[in-house]
Amino acid sequence: MKKVCIIFLLSIIISLTVFCGTAQNGVARECGAYLRIHIRADSNDSAAQAVKYAVRDEVVAYLTPVVAACESKTKALQAVDGVLAEIERVATATLQTKGFPYAAKAELCSEYFPTRVYGEYTLPAGEYTALILRLGRGEGDNWWCVVYPPLCFAAPTGENVIYKSKIQEIIQKFYEK
Repeated sequence: MKKVCIIFLLSIIISLTVFCGTAQNGVARECGAYLRIHIRADSNDSAAQAVKYAVRDEVVAYLTPVVAACESKTKALQAVDGVLAEIERVATATLQTKGFPYAAKAELCSEYFPTRVYGEYTLPAGEYTALILRLGRGEGDNWWCVVYPPLCFAAPTGENVIYKSKIQEIIQKFYEK
């Protein structure tokens, strides 16, 4: 009985050591697993901040079907890269409809982001690939989310935002088998 207990405890210690070591190494890889989105308002003026959310709603509605079927970050990057001009068009059209004279500029780049909590998910500080959407000068506060795996979707106006996770869906499918 003592041998079984000792073997059991040693197994737990070894498993925890391996898990913790993997988790620490996974932080750097974790940043690389995400494609983030930042929508930067022209300024911190209340009107510029308000239109940022109108642009967000339109851009997220446009991007949702584009990235929904993507099974990897690489495919999501390719999909988003292929529609950068359309993202700019959607954002600029929203700005013009709301009476703003400036345009939007979209680009994919690598940027440092601080630690962020999004619902039940925490993204550690680090370098992330991001879709940056600058509205006008892009000097105001920003709105951010995760394009891949898709952690956010805009709900229709007047409804609550619904949070989804592609990772959670994949894990659920795995356990359903």
